Amino acid sequence: MINITLPDNSIKSFEEYPKGMDVARGISEGFARNCVAMEIEGQLIDLDQEIKEDCNIRLITSRDAEALEILRHSCAHVMAEAVQNLYNDAKLTIGPVVEDGFYYDIDMAPISEDDFPAIEAEMKKIIKAKKPFERSEVSKEEALEMFKDNPYKVELINELADETISIYRQGGFTDLCRGPHIPHTGMIKGVKLMKTSGAYWRADQEREQLQRLYGIAFFDKKELNKYIHMIEEAKKRDHRKIGTRLGLYSFHQEAAGMPFFHAKGMDMWNSLLDYWRDEHRAAGYVETKTPVMLSRHLWEKSGHWENYRENMYTSVVDEEEYAIKPMNCPGGMILYKTESHSYRDLPLRAGEIGLVHRHELSGALSGLFRVRAFHQDDAHIFMTPDQIEGEILGVLKLVDRVYSRFGLGFHLELSTRPKKSIGSDERWEEATNGLKNALDKYGKEYVINEGDGAFYGPKIDIHIKDALGRTWQCGTIQLDMALPERFDLTYKGRDNEKHRPVMIHRVIYGSIERFFGILVEHFAGKFPLWLAPVQAVILPINDALNDHAQSVKAELEKQGIRCEVDLRTESLKKKIREAQVNYVPLILTIGEKERESNTLSVRTLDGKVRMGLGMDEFLTPVLGHIKERTLDGEIL
Repeated sequence: MINITLPDNSIKSFEEYPKGMDVARGISEGFARNCVAMEIEGQLIDLDQEIKEDCNIRLITSRDAEALEILRHSCAHVMAEAVQNLYNDAKLTIGPVVEDGFYYDIDMAPISEDDFPAIEAEMKKIIKAKKPFERSEVSKEEALEMFKDNPYKVELINELADETISIYRQGGFTDLCRGPHIPHTGMIKGVKLMKTSGAYWRADQEREQLQRLYGIAFFDKKELNKYIHMIEEAKKRDHRKIGTRLGLYSFHQEAAGMPFFHAKGMDMWNSLLDYWRDEHRAAGYVETKTPVMLSRHLWEKSGHWENYRENMYTSVVDEEEYAIKPMNCPGGMILYKTESHSYRDLPLRAGEIGLVHRHELSGALSGLFRVRAFHQDDAHIFMTPDQIEGEILGVLKLVDRVYSRFGLGFHLELSTRPKKSIGSDERWEEATNGLKNALDKYGKEYVINEGDGAFYGPKIDIHIKDALGRTWQCGTIQLDMALPERFDLTYKGRDNEKHRPVMIHRVIYGSIERFFGILVEHFAGKFPLWLAPVQAVILPINDALNDHAQSVKAELEKQGIRCEVDLRTESLKKKIREAQVNYVPLILTIGEKERESNTLSVRTLDGKVRMGLGMDEFLTPVLGHIKERTLDGEIL
């Protein structure tokens, strides 16, 4: 007798070893049709696996969070089979799930999106056949014989320590895989190939060049259509195109992965930093600055040389090896040590807009989203152990205020100790519990990502949600008890003895370049007044009014309003249209009547026109809007 305990504590008993699907059917046939896999002792397992002892089981349905990843993993196998059916010489390598779908790296002749319809048609045949995914285990020798014609699979098999290797079959197609998979291919209701690119085997530029095919899959075709619509909207909002059109920034091969910000882009940049500084001053932070390049000795002491060396740029100065900083933390440690501290000084909150460099492969670079040089709005908070909860809560509240200013929602994830880490088990436990307690008190739901923390401490990852519903990981809060130990940081306690401070690393914007790009796409270039690179444009209707237009510009600039005068010989109608296309919030038309009465005629992006406004009548609401950093609403 096998007793299966379900999440609601109900028990189902079976005379013979049941499979997961048997348990699902024991609930109902309708329920079973929506089941994808099962979870036993925290491990996801195929539904066709026999259960040979009493256990607790959770059946995963298409509505559960894990289901979509399982579906997409299965769809990668379907895509691989379709490619092999159409391209006999294609050699498969690996096909993992990624954040937005799945891909498969394949050694084959280059293909383009023109080839996608044929591959998709072949995939739909496989899906329509409802081929079951069947798991089996073979010896390493059997696996090597089975895949002897594929050098990539042979390489993978030889690296496996296990003597028994799992494989999956769907009809006549076989692949190496740990699983689990959906019961059959027919569960894939919506699928589309998205793009193709080049990739190196094992990400090694010295190895073979492969074709990487990306796809997306859903349980429901409506979800696929919704996703495709979102992708089309995202293309319209592409920050690279909008930023170029608005003259904010550009990208050049002379500095790959290192964006150039133009004058208008810097106006926005400085508006972002002015807001950052105002919020941080109000929250009790001081601002600091540390060098961009520091000696190897420091990076060895911090642990970065051992754990992060492959991502760092180095140089030699006076026969000593230096590294351009990939992070601001070690410089912050040096600053803390420049003077002695008492418990009365803590918490000490120090922020830095630090320029850092990290090596990214050229193929991974993407506009402002993936760069090699970027600024982080880093902050380090040094505190006593009893201040941990309060300080983390303070950061979470600051995060809420900042993201709300831009109309961005967010969710929280707690990432715990990774395999590659520094520090004792006791320190890690204390740090992790500190974050958990603060999150519980904050009251917002969060999920736990086991093993995804920084190498020096657990962290809270903050994922923002933009206007299209896309999520972006920007902010982090990392609690660190290791670096204060490595740098021998101390403070004098109430007992007059030296104690070790606890430290928080945190960013809110994260990479400011990346956050900038996210805002461009979030607002689709139509920024709120306080953030707009050009807040007002002045349009004289003829050349005789140019001098008056310039004097109006001088008056507005005196008040801190970013404005331009359009002196081109184009028609007024065309100038207004171009200003609207470039999302200039305030369009001021200057005619003879406005000059004589010293008034303004103002058009806003909502199509409303106000005529005969005196300068004070115009400036009062506009300056109030800018000062309050209002997100939306009428300006005038």
